[in-house]
Amino acid sequence: MQIAYLGMVFLIIIGVLSLGRPLYQAILGGLAATVFLFKIPPAEIARRISMVIAGWPSLSVLLSLYMITFLQKILESRSQVKLAQKDLNGIFHNRRVNLVGACLFIGLLPSAASMILCSEIVKDSTEGYLKPQEQAFVASWFRHIPESSLPTYTSVLLMLNLAGVEISRFLAGMVVPVLALAILGYAACLRKIPSDPGTPKSRSRLQDMVSLLGHLWSLLLILVLILVFGCQVVTSVLASIVLSVLVYRVGIKELKAMFFSAFEKKMLGNTFLVLVLKEFIAYTGVLELLPGAMGALPLPAYLVFALLFFVATMVSGSTGAIAMGTPLAFAAIPGGVPLMVYLMCIVHGASQVSPTHVCLAVASDYFHVALGDLVKKTLPVTLLFCVLMTVYYQVLTAFG
Repeated sequence: MQIAYLGMVFLIIIGVLSLGRPLYQAILGGLAATVFLFKIPPAEIARRISMVIAGWPSLSVLLSLYMITFLQKILESRSQVKLAQKDLNGIFHNRRVNLVGACLFIGLLPSAASMILCSEIVKDSTEGYLKPQEQAFVASWFRHIPESSLPTYTSVLLMLNLAGVEISRFLAGMVVPVLALAILGYAACLRKIPSDPGTPKSRSRLQDMVSLLGHLWSLLLILVLILVFGCQVVTSVLASIVLSVLVYRVGIKELKAMFFSAFEKKMLGNTFLVLVLKEFIAYTGVLELLPGAMGALPLPAYLVFALLFFVATMVSGSTGAIAMGTPLAFAAIPGGVPLMVYLMCIVHGASQVSPTHVCLAVASDYFHVALGDLVKKTLPVTLLFCVLMTVYYQVLTAFG
């Protein structure tokens, strides 16, 4: 019955979004339904909300969103992102390659806040060629490709640890899925924009590369601090902001204006509500009931676990699904690399259409489209990706 209740909660969210209502209204409806159906006591409601406000995992998401927006304001004031785009045009002289390269680069940042920077580049590159819904899809789809396989993300590290798979073998197995993601994204939207950037060809690509580093050093610094020195996202972004203020000589008056303009109430509010919904769902304990329910299905074991991971990711996000399902999957199936690659692909696909995925809320807010419209655009591509990866799993098991 609890699983049916959870289905009702998501139907309410989808129903409100289908009416064209804002995301916050849909999430509030889902929260109210969760409280009513699962009879969450007031004390627990207060405790779960306080966990989002005071708990570092959730608070760091909100802080990083604000700080990345602040850094974006600094870069905008000095035209650094636009100058970087000109550098990319000089290096590749291909609008599509520039766009994909920028999204993949920004996708190395393990933070939902990087969605803001990615969206800005997508908007500048595709304005007049793609509809807002398509722009949101492109930004979300290509920015998340690195998240499917790189060990800079918690979900990948967690599954590697639980599955006992060597990282080099996993990365080798993910080459085909990453290419598939890029091709599907290109076929869905990217082919609609012209390849010609409309600018003269570069006279010196080396000079353009040096110039690109000069315009993106603030983002490169964040990457180095996170990947090389193991700093947290908030700490890394703060260091980049401080240095940017000094390097670009941002005045007190400018800083004051940026301090307030970086507070995107709608984006931060929607993100907060999504985080609260995840906490409420975690309290219900429905996630632990899914393996038993899925096990009753008349399907091969690998498909049962694929469905389990897909649904669990939709409900609680990738980390919860992996933590709950990986030990069960590898105990039931002698999987190794093929099984991990397959399940990681399923998790990645599901996360692109999950209403609990913070990045989707950020992208839909930036492009002023309903989250439901973004999910509608993404769902067919995601399902096709999952089907292709099911075939790929069969190939890996046959020749692995």
